[in-house]
Amino acid sequence: MSEAELPIELDRSGPASLAAQVASQLRVAILNGVLQPEHTLPSTRRLAVELSVSRGVVVRAFEQLSGEGFLEGNGAGGTKVAVRPDMHPRPAQVRQPSSARPKADVIDLTPGRPSGSPFQDRQWRSSWKLAVAEEGKVQLPPALGTWALREAVADHLAVSRGLAIDADGVIITAGTSDALQLIVAMLRTRVARPNILVEDPGYPTARRVMTAAGARINTVPVDENGLRASQLADLKSTPDAVLVTPSHQYPLGGRMAVQERIGLLHWAGHHNVLVLEDDYDSEFRHSRMPLPAVASLPGTADVVLLGTFSKNLSPWLRCGYLVVRGNAGQRIKATREALDTPVAGVLQSAIAHYIKGGGLSRHVTRARREYSHRRSLLIDRLGHRKDLELSALDGGLHAVVHFKAPEATEVAAKALAQGVLVVPLAAYYADRQAENGLVLGYGAVSDLQLSKALAILSGLMGSGA
Repeated sequence: MSEAELPIELDRSGPASLAAQVASQLRVAILNGVLQPEHTLPSTRRLAVELSVSRGVVVRAFEQLSGEGFLEGNGAGGTKVAVRPDMHPRPAQVRQPSSARPKADVIDLTPGRPSGSPFQDRQWRSSWKLAVAEEGKVQLPPALGTWALREAVADHLAVSRGLAIDADGVIITAGTSDALQLIVAMLRTRVARPNILVEDPGYPTARRVMTAAGARINTVPVDENGLRASQLADLKSTPDAVLVTPSHQYPLGGRMAVQERIGLLHWAGHHNVLVLEDDYDSEFRHSRMPLPAVASLPGTADVVLLGTFSKNLSPWLRCGYLVVRGNAGQRIKATREALDTPVAGVLQSAIAHYIKGGGLSRHVTRARREYSHRRSLLIDRLGHRKDLELSALDGGLHAVVHFKAPEATEVAAKALAQGVLVVPLAAYYADRQAENGLVLGYGAVSDLQLSKALAILSGLMGSGA
């Protein structure tokens, strides 16, 4: 039972008495449905103090409304709004249906969705208990992130990515979208509308976010191995930054060769271009050892590595990090200091405890086995088909299925009608002709759900000859 907040304004110079004004405004609020039967009114003494009137004024107003049947006394339970047939119900909140939100019985193979198992992890719950039990903080979290989480991220990346960094080179973000907005904001301190080069196909959300933040997006066509350094010499204009996914090209799934990474750094250093390395799911490798991160290679170019906990933990957390080096890193820090942190301190503390206690490392190991098994299941169900080509299988949480006919959009529509949500490969293209295919995410579904979905999709993607 909730106590009502009463928006009452009194005209002390008006002809009506104060008690009559209080009664009139409460009566209107009840008839209009603002006050409901589940509401308890404040005590006459408290309301009198809030309105700066004598208690007798409020008592007379309540008595008037009780006599009219609008209020009823409830002893020690206080005064409540009475149930009346002439009351209007509170206006219902109109909710627009969302075509993007799948129904509960739909098998969702949208890529980028990890297993939710960390939330059932005993150490994850313990980490939250430790974070909540810490001495209460009365100041804002540090703009660059708590030192504990920055240290934990640096230690984790040293083991998982071979990055020799210290905590001072880490900035905590509210995920990749926040990181991209932060970087564009930094670039705009020098250029009104920075020009950012991105891969095509690539991450649609990144293009959308950076455009909304004020950047101009140009694309460069890439294959599954990502950007080639030789393509940069043919650019008509030099961008301010270039965004790449070298460890696992999104969504085609290959990786940029080391010589191409070195070539990219050489070109970027020569032209003063900021390199943005999106390292979104590099921890989940299935068949090949990882190549060194661009941020770990020698060179004069400014490099920013974008990392996130969305893939190895959950996108529900909205937490990630940047690893910065060079002058651009100092400018990004200054911009973050000006904008302040968007990440709750208790969340940062919990993740720091989880990493330092070894929980993240153990979870990644378990999840890698889980994802590898589902990858094998996908290969087993579709790999024998001569009319299909599978790719993006070296790592990550998704695979790409290429086929000539029928149209992937048609397959996706028919699959959804049968309870399977998939994304056509064309959704990731911006300016070039899209290939026909589907992107299948297998991180968040069970083996049984994946098997069922693959059986449906297999029947929709041609004859299987």
